[in-house]
Amino acid sequence: MLHDETSISSFEEFVRDAGPRLQDAFGAMFGIDPGRDATADALAYGWEHWDRVVEMENTIGYLFVVGRDRARKARTSRRVVLSQLDTVRAPWVEPGLPAALAALPEQQRTVVMLLHSFDWTMSEVAEMMGLSKGTVQSYEKRAMGRLRRKLGVGS
Repeated sequence: MLHDETSISSFEEFVRDAGPRLQDAFGAMFGIDPGRDATADALAYGWEHWDRVVEMENTIGYLFVVGRDRARKARTSRRVVLSQLDTVRAPWVEPGLPAALAALPEQQRTVVMLLHSFDWTMSEVAEMMGLSKGTVQSYEKRAMGRLRRKLGVGS
């Protein structure tokens, strides 16, 4: 499809704003490298269908679903690999945290990481994932309880 200068400009602006947020969400959901791939897939789809996608009420949420679904189909393993922590540079972080996060259900892990690692608001997470704020709160509460139990820390 050919795009005019206005649509090119609007897509570039969208990518500047939404690209990092999509990368955060997919990285939290699938791990760093698969998250990059999911972001690229979602943005490529968005570019290909920009004339229709730009008119949607929740463009970033729609592209999140596109990228998530494509990444799930492409995955050969359900195992999520999160980066290991450099405990010398960040000695205050529990070394078992990446494995504990990876063991969480996908949506709970995504919610916790977006809220606590990337400092997103409940509203931002709800919008991106297409959930209600109450559901986001419930996922966060359950995930934090699981993490506390797994890491042996009090509530």
